[in-house]
Amino acid sequence: MNLFSAARTGAFLLVVSVVPAGMGDVATAAETDPSTVEHFERSVRPLLANHCFECHGAEKQKGGLRLDSPAGIEAGGDTGPILSPGQPADSRIILAVSYEDEDLKMPPKTRLSADQVKILRDWVSAGAAMPASPTGAEPVTRGAGFEINDEDRRHWAFQPLRRPAVPAVKDPSWVRNPIDAFVLNQLEKRGLSPNPPAERRLLLRRAAYNLTGLPPSPEEVEAFTADEAPDAWPRLVDRLLGSPQYGEKWARHWLDLVRYAESNSYERDAAKPNAWRYRDYVIRSLNADKPYDRFVREQLAGDELPDRDNSSLIATGYYRLGIWDDEPADRELAHYDALDDIITTTGQVFLGLTIDCARCHNHKIDPISQADYYRFVAFFRNINHYKNGGPTDEALLFENDQQRQIYEQGMATLNGKRHQTKQELAAIERRFRELHPLEAGDADAVFKAIKEDGGKVLGAKTFARYEELRSELTRLNGEEMAAERALVVTEAGINPPDTFILLRGNPGAHGEAVQPGFPTVLGHPPPADFKAPGNAHSSGRRLALANWIASPSNQLTARVMVNRIWQHHFGRGIVRSPNDFGLQGDRPTHPELLDWLAAEFVASGWSLKAMHRLIMNSNAYLMSSRGRTDGLAADVDNELFWRFNMRRLTGEEIRDSILSVTGTLNPKMHGPSVYVEIPKAVMATQSVPGKGWGESSPEEQARRSIYIHVKRSLLVPILESFDLAETDRTTPVRFASVQPTQALGMINSEFLTRQAASMADRLRREHPDDLTRQVGRGLALVTSRPPTATEVEESLELIRKLTRQEQLPADRALDHFCLVLLNLNEFFYLD
Repeated sequence: MNLFSAARTGAFLLVVSVVPAGMGDVATAAETDPSTVEHFERSVRPLLANHCFECHGAEKQKGGLRLDSPAGIEAGGDTGPILSPGQPADSRIILAVSYEDEDLKMPPKTRLSADQVKILRDWVSAGAAMPASPTGAEPVTRGAGFEINDEDRRHWAFQPLRRPAVPAVKDPSWVRNPIDAFVLNQLEKRGLSPNPPAERRLLLRRAAYNLTGLPPSPEEVEAFTADEAPDAWPRLVDRLLGSPQYGEKWARHWLDLVRYAESNSYERDAAKPNAWRYRDYVIRSLNADKPYDRFVREQLAGDELPDRDNSSLIATGYYRLGIWDDEPADRELAHYDALDDIITTTGQVFLGLTIDCARCHNHKIDPISQADYYRFVAFFRNINHYKNGGPTDEALLFENDQQRQIYEQGMATLNGKRHQTKQELAAIERRFRELHPLEAGDADAVFKAIKEDGGKVLGAKTFARYEELRSELTRLNGEEMAAERALVVTEAGINPPDTFILLRGNPGAHGEAVQPGFPTVLGHPPPADFKAPGNAHSSGRRLALANWIASPSNQLTARVMVNRIWQHHFGRGIVRSPNDFGLQGDRPTHPELLDWLAAEFVASGWSLKAMHRLIMNSNAYLMSSRGRTDGLAADVDNELFWRFNMRRLTGEEIRDSILSVTGTLNPKMHGPSVYVEIPKAVMATQSVPGKGWGESSPEEQARRSIYIHVKRSLLVPILESFDLAETDRTTPVRFASVQPTQALGMINSEFLTRQAASMADRLRREHPDDLTRQVGRGLALVTSRPPTATEVEESLELIRKLTRQEQLPADRALDHFCLVLLNLNEFFYLD
């Protein structure tokens, strides 16, 4: 295998961005094939909803035409059918959107783009596939007379959660646990077989990255491949789950979902005080295997729990992670925008529902009414609006009552000194006004007059005392008692304000009042009462919502979470749209498996680690990712999981792996975030270059990426170029894009240059005066396998060329070799 190619200048031309077939978060073949129902649901229906439903939907049917259901599309309008499947030239809908008929141009105000017209034309050309309507089913009503019909209620995600029977299979020898039976059952129906197991070293690397986000060391690879005990694999899984790095890796998945950042966005993008404590809360919770139902309750209502503690208070920082405009043009609208951010995140992350789509009108796709949206808003209506610090955004953290008493006594003493100083100042000011009457004026006017005439009116001694007291008060007001603080949510008392449906989402146009309630289609009654046993200053509404979401009877919560766990092990969820389990989302490829896993999750006490063990001890997880002719022909998108999916490392995994193999990774956990060096050219993109970006020591900068300060307007280049999660909204799936800046940054950045030099130093340290062993060690570190003799010889030849042809010193040549190693595809990709 030829690993390297050298450019004339001594830099290297590296193919680092080749994506193997089937890689990346790209659309599936079914979604892009216009002949499929999936294509209609993912491309055609949303286009019609955004551009046509206003005039041809539930509330209005111009020309007698409805486009919000397959039945309506097939029926056509007053002038007859609009579709001739397979014949776009004869289909009136294509003539209308193409503006080919002078008398028929739709939409009339804003013409569709060429790409949008092509979506419709290709769909009609391929036969205009749509989901079949059940016999006797009425078109879904999504208008003023909002109704939910039986078809809505039959949607798979809205069904009660029940544990399905494990299916029988023809080849039970492959079944290690029930997961395998569900997967194999589907494969056998399609005449496919599962892939054989991957090599042991590949399995170790897969497990290490999936659970810790870090590569295994060559010593770990050697030990595992030599361990022939039957329980070698389960012991490995347990060891990785027990490592503190597990929490750091899986916390990053959760932070993607909850739009984690430590600044507010907008022009000033000021820092959110103590936001890092929420990040540490997530890491600690996952490492402790905190039951997921408790994890949910703490974030949504940790301050209202009867057994609330510091951890549950910190968890409510969840509410404060979103963007915030510190000078909005319309404060009332900004308040509802902040509530919408909470509705969006809570609905999609915990329930897999796009409730936020019903803010201004009834949901155009899902059976969620505008009234449902505002009933959901009512749970959060009493939250104090974020102000970036202060008593409504922060809580003091005490480990015990004694610590609290010390703080309160210290504050009482401090406040006493402030009061006494103010009293003495006021007495001098009153004396001044008696001796030197002022026509009018506030406290500032009095201070100015004393400053000018105090010495003459009061005498030098009294005036000197006055200035001394002013300085003392300034000092006392700036003094704070030492105490840990956390970013939290608070409410405005026990009596929430009324919540109204806002007509078209306008805060100035109130509709009818609503009470807190859950999406009607799910069939759960509204909460009977509200109690906040842990907080005498809160309404208890959020606790009622949290208890409902975290209930075993909620048909969505467990399904959504096990789908996410599966997604991060297999590269995609059983439901490909992990934040959307509604009608517009993808249907599960293995619905019975999803329900079985969800039921098992609840039965296990909502243990995430139990689910990891279950999944990773299945033969489905152990499969090789290699392609097979029959599998690729029958199932190119791997919908059936006949093989394991390859994946590229995330930006955080790439950076952390570089630090790991170069020997510079600082394992320190928790605490305030760190600031890594950012190129001046990137800093210059800020309105005030460098503002809000601190300096950390080299040791602190070498910590894992999860501890880097997340400033929305200034993202770290290596993380951003490798598809860092969006910080303004929930990110359920990371992209895996291919772009030139990735290769340029990996070859030319100061960070990579320094890390390559550090790796070379490590190799020289570990194997002084032995270039062959240095090369072999370097290859083993980045590939997680022993190198072949050919690879070692190629490497040595590359170094010889650099010294002979490029006239590089031996040390510099090894530095350049290490830069090549850090750019190998085998380092970037799993399997």
